[in-house]
Amino acid sequence: MDPELAEVRALEAEIAALRRACEEPPAPGEDTARVQKSFQEIYQSDSEGWKSIKDLRSNLGHLESELLFLSTLTGINIRNYSKKTENLTSTEMKEKSIKKVLQRHRLSGTCHMITFQLEFQILEVQNKENLSSVITDLNIITEPTAYSELSEFVSRAEKRRDLFMFFRSLHFFVEWCEYRKRTFKHFKEKYPEAVHLSEGASSRYMRIQSASQPGFELVIVWRIQIDEEGKVLPKLDLLTKVPHQALELDKKGVIETAPLGFRTLLGVLGIEAAVESLITSLCTEEN
Repeated sequence: MDPELAEVRALEAEIAALRRACEEPPAPGEDTARVQKSFQEIYQSDSEGWKSIKDLRSNLGHLESELLFLSTLTGINIRNYSKKTENLTSTEMKEKSIKKVLQRHRLSGTCHMITFQLEFQILEVQNKENLSSVITDLNIITEPTAYSELSEFVSRAEKRRDLFMFFRSLHFFVEWCEYRKRTFKHFKEKYPEAVHLSEGASSRYMRIQSASQPGFELVIVWRIQIDEEGKVLPKLDLLTKVPHQALELDKKGVIETAPLGFRTLLGVLGIEAAVESLITSLCTEEN
């Protein structure tokens, strides 16, 4: 499981326990050891040092700060989390000092504009020598569903029962989506007459038109792909739309080789410089 996700879940659980302790102090005549005991299953080493409600509240603030830091770092915010545990240890297993536990987890949250809901099961088997854990079931729902690349990836992650890959790839997928949005918005604001975004800044493609060359149009299609291993990569392609007469006059095949030339340009200049080069080359006469 993703270490960052595991830490977030652990912090969420501890914060909830701390809040309950702060709101329900020990009854008269009971010492603080009773409160400390309720936290031993979460973080034994920390709970031993808590001597008063003031200490608990102080630790609560510290944990909330850590949780905020992790959320800021990853962009992932866990809104709700619950866990149920079922002991599957049989009498025969007990005799062999084997413990078998099934954990059912449910959580929901956001990663920028993407919301997600997860349900998964973890089977733990412990004997005298070691402890093994395996995810036996994973179901993921993400919204909005308009991101076809993400929907396909989610299906693969569910099939492989790979939580770490899901959260890692979701983080980078959202980052690329945000970068694409900022880039398209930048060029729309800089070249409002030449650049057209049919779906606003969230579009997956950008049309470049020249008023001085009617019928001539360049379309940049920007996809964000997630491969089989969960690696997120941008893929930009150039499509051309030109009058038939212009194609006949293009004896050197410049229009035909334009998509390949654009990919070469991307490798040399990078995304923003390559896109700007196309815009300026098409709109030179207007300027």
